[in-house]
Amino acid sequence: MTSTLTPQPVERAKPARTGAAPRRRTRVLALPEARWAAAATVFFLLALPLQLTGAPAWTWGPLYALSYVTGGWEPGWEGLKALKERTLDVDLLMVVAALGAAAIGQVMDGALLIVIFATSGALEALATARTADSVRGLLDLAPATATRLTPDGDEQAVPVEELAVGDTVLVRPGERVGADGRVLDGASDVDQATITGEPLPAAKEPGDEVFAGTLNGTGALRVRVERDASDSVIARIVRMVEEASETKAPTQLFIEKVEQRYSLGMVAATLAVFLVPLAFGEQLTDALLRAMTFMIVASPCAVVLATMPPLLSAIANAGRHGVLVKSAVVMERLGQVDAVALDKTGTLTEGSPRVTDVRPLPGSGLDEAELLTLAAAAERPSEHPLARAVVDAARERGLDLPGAEDFTSAPGVGVTAVVSGRGVAVGAPARLLDGTGSTVTAVAEELEESGRTAVLVLVDGAPAGLLGIADRLRPDAAATVAALTTLTGTAPTLLTGDNPRAAAHLAAEAGIDDVRAGLLPQDKLTAVQEMERAGRKVLVVGDGVNDAPALAAAHTGVAMGRAGSDLALETADAVIVRDELAAVPTTVALSRRARRLVVQNLVIAGVFIAGLVVWDLAGNLPLPLGVAGHEGSTVLVGLNGLRLLRETAWQRAFAEGSA
Repeated sequence: MTSTLTPQPVERAKPARTGAAPRRRTRVLALPEARWAAAATVFFLLALPLQLTGAPAWTWGPLYALSYVTGGWEPGWEGLKALKERTLDVDLLMVVAALGAAAIGQVMDGALLIVIFATSGALEALATARTADSVRGLLDLAPATATRLTPDGDEQAVPVEELAVGDTVLVRPGERVGADGRVLDGASDVDQATITGEPLPAAKEPGDEVFAGTLNGTGALRVRVERDASDSVIARIVRMVEEASETKAPTQLFIEKVEQRYSLGMVAATLAVFLVPLAFGEQLTDALLRAMTFMIVASPCAVVLATMPPLLSAIANAGRHGVLVKSAVVMERLGQVDAVALDKTGTLTEGSPRVTDVRPLPGSGLDEAELLTLAAAAERPSEHPLARAVVDAARERGLDLPGAEDFTSAPGVGVTAVVSGRGVAVGAPARLLDGTGSTVTAVAEELEESGRTAVLVLVDGAPAGLLGIADRLRPDAAATVAALTTLTGTAPTLLTGDNPRAAAHLAAEAGIDDVRAGLLPQDKLTAVQEMERAGRKVLVVGDGVNDAPALAAAHTGVAMGRAGSDLALETADAVIVRDELAAVPTTVALSRRARRLVVQNLVIAGVFIAGLVVWDLAGNLPLPLGVAGHEGSTVLVGLNGLRLLRETAWQRAFAEGSA
């Protein structure tokens, strides 16, 4: 069964929102597919122990019947509607196979097939609904109202939908920007990670562009609106995710790709086995028994179960190791990828800035510990991410921080405070320097060339030293890049919204040559689509809202779970729950092992089916023996697929992914 993401009308909440957006989540039992699957499973679990303990058939028979009805009516109805359109699909075929099994006394086997099929459909419906929830919830990032300034200077609170191009809005500290536009007046640091994925807030001053839904820092901004709400970057991300989900090539398991021919062939052959002998004078009972035996031994139950156990076992094994693979289709697709595109912040890196360099200047009279102590003491009252990084670095070194007095913060410039009687200023070198100090400039340029953000520390008005701050590469990033290169035969591509210099430095550390920096969400989407049009099956790994369109459009999308946005987690096909990047190549290798087992099982099932069919047509295959052979092949391929549940399967996949 296949599903597509169907966009639903978005209703924007009217009250203003100042905190995190409320999360929209469809409850599992709100879906009819989930309710029917749950009912079928309950009836099956009630009937099974009664049958196995030898209870009378009247106690468990009706329960199995209810399992058939609740789990099978919906796929059966869909199959009949497809049949009306002259299409025979696997929905109807599975129901017929289950009824055929019941007709010859294999009631439990048929019920199990119904339960598996209904549960699979429910999981797919849930994944589709959750993705739609996150797409609609993304619009909650933008505030419902904005403060519009009138020509005479008055303030009006208006819904953002009423803002027109050319309006001027006031964005106070801590508020979200209401519309895409350009700063007319004021200075502040704006957290726009939802749009660009950059780990640090961007300094904004007159002339700079800002985006709806981004979070303003400590300064007030007057912004001229340049786009309608329906055309904002956030709204375009929503449309891109919806369009990518709708236009993504439909994916099916191998058995579903051949279902039409197999189904038609089996139905035609069953009719022939019944009618041809009957035309030549065979007794009706004998012809019917032979046809029924043929239908059972040729039914696709063994083939379907040959496909599913390896994939489901791989999903379960991956889940034990912190990787949530959302369906058997996804597990199959993971093994097909031959190109990888990686996000930077939060994927290759840890996603939070850290102090990497402490550089006292000659003549300052300070060592590294003293310089860091003064800077951290001055920064401690600040809420800026760079300030938190400086304070964390001091605490990690066990430094005692004295109190700070007369603290002030200038957006886009830095902070000042009095620490132990000394005036300390910490901020951007270009803003704190008056154009002198070639030594300071040289050190700052050296840090920035190596991908760091340079922070200058002034003590009593004189440059005392610089700090280098950067988002650190994950410890397993380089090994993961090498493993993915080995598995796919091509080095991964880095897609990031960060600046080219920082991206190039980090890519060199990770072993990536193809770097595409400064990308907005639509640029990442375009890059993935270009790779797909070139015939590549692209695996995208990301974590943010800005990665969601690329995750939706890719052959397979994987999200980092710990810090991943709701939209990325729901849009992705798989989630790395424990944030272990090395799990990506291991899961790809496990998928390839599962695909090899699927091929083995299909060969085994095919040999059994062919042998039993030939016996039935050329000889006289007893019905009980045909059932035994059919069930025996099903058990055999099932056990073969369950091999991937073992811990050694993950270890071998890890070794294969690390080779």
